[in-house]
Amino acid sequence: MNPTPSITPTPGTPAPGVGAVLRPHAEQEFAHELAALAAADTHERPPNWLLSPWSVVTYVLGGTLADGTVISPKYVGRRRLVEIAVATLATDRALLLLGVPGTAKTWLSEHLAAAISGDSTLLVQGTAGTAEEQLRYGWNYARLIAEGPSLAALVPSPIYRAMQRGSIARVEELTRMPGDVQDALVTVLSEKTLPLPELGSEMQAVPGFNVIATANDRDRGVNDLSAALRRRFNTVVLPLPADIEEEVAIVERRVAELGAALRLPAVPAADEEIRRVVTVFRELRSGVSEDGRVSLKVPSGSLSTAEAISVVTNGVALAAHFGDGHLGAADVAAGIIGAVVKDPVHDAVAWREYLEAVVRDRPGWDGFYEACREL
Repeated sequence: MNPTPSITPTPGTPAPGVGAVLRPHAEQEFAHELAALAAADTHERPPNWLLSPWSVVTYVLGGTLADGTVISPKYVGRRRLVEIAVATLATDRALLLLGVPGTAKTWLSEHLAAAISGDSTLLVQGTAGTAEEQLRYGWNYARLIAEGPSLAALVPSPIYRAMQRGSIARVEELTRMPGDVQDALVTVLSEKTLPLPELGSEMQAVPGFNVIATANDRDRGVNDLSAALRRRFNTVVLPLPADIEEEVAIVERRVAELGAALRLPAVPAADEEIRRVVTVFRELRSGVSEDGRVSLKVPSGSLSTAEAISVVTNGVALAAHFGDGHLGAADVAAGIIGAVVKDPVHDAVAWREYLEAVVRDRPGWDGFYEACREL
């Protein structure tokens, strides 16, 4: 069995800068949970893992340890999906988290990296402008010109550093990158080696190295993965919440967490408004009303759980700073319209039809209907 690695900061000691930054990294914010899991972990750990796969799953999904320490859930979803993701990272295959926008792909990848490596910051953000050097390595051109190619002049990428340390690297929005840039990962993932032709050498990965990538196929500008690259990944598809109760619970918890992090003034819990936002999003996503009686036009946006969280959080800010301190229909109406109407032509028509066909005659929704009509 591998020796228990140390995790800093120690329980009860805040990580440097936590409380002074807007959003601490997962390994900082939940350092006490990671330390408690490491201390209680009796399962076999893969090389260079801070926790065993069993403890990683417990960290992600939550639970209570034998000493009474409560591990908060970071992701709400099927346990088997998380187990498959963690087991993949213990093999020589990389992990691809696939799903529509707002299904917590980035959130899950961050927490997996934090629990496995204690560092979720080895991150490459995929965009249309991402260059191959960001996946491989670059150069300090002043030193390159003065001294020629050398390790001292080389600027390592997050992938390079993860290979050196035996850590998890994260690649966000992989399909946003051009195809030729994506394929820079093929050799890294298949051979666990990064060639350094300028130096006549190579970087070989230390045990524990792996990659978590995220992707979705809903955004414009998506570049399909090549067959060669796709074969190097084990794909786990993250679904939207299965039912309204699960989605409402996720939104309530995340809104409370964000409100605390943003130091928003306290606003009494408004289960009715949260449920209303989630209901609107679920009906428009599915193209049918909750009772199944009315068919609806589906807007162009994803209307994800993440957007519902954003709408409610914005409503809380409005109620706290410009309202009576209670979250009401008028506070969430503007956010919902902004989330739904992305295309001013198609989406505006879909939204008006939804208001008149579903919202207008729904009992208890009069205030929401009027607030939306005014906007």
